[in-house]
Amino acid sequence: MTRIPEDDRDIMEKAMYLPMVLIILNRDLTVVENSPFKLKQPYLDLIEETMKEIQKELTEVKHYMKKNKLQVIETKRDDAFTLYRFIYKGYEENHNYFNPRIRNKVQEIMDAYLLKKHLSR
Repeated sequence: MTRIPEDDRDIMEKAMYLPMVLIILNRDLTVVENSPFKLKQPYLDLIEETMKEIQKELTEVKHYMKKNKLQVIETKRDDAFTLYRFIYKGYEENHNYFNPRIRNKVQEIMDAYLLKKHLSR
């Protein structure tokens, strides 16, 4: 049983997932830049604006975590699982995440950001 309240755990998970989303979007940006698209700029703009929004949210997450003495540390990774240590106000908990679950969650976050950008136009 976890001692970490759900809201704080959600913030800590964002600290895990958002950097992964940025890495993927950065790679995608490079792919689009080097692609033979006739009109690349709309794709580049969409990716760059999404990255800015995610970076802004990640900054807020890091500030909240520092203020509330929260930490997330990746301690072990193998083909199937990634183990994270969550430090919550002096308490430590280990959380094991199934790698396909991480991938699906990152994709879900990307979908939310990209669709929000698309739908707001």
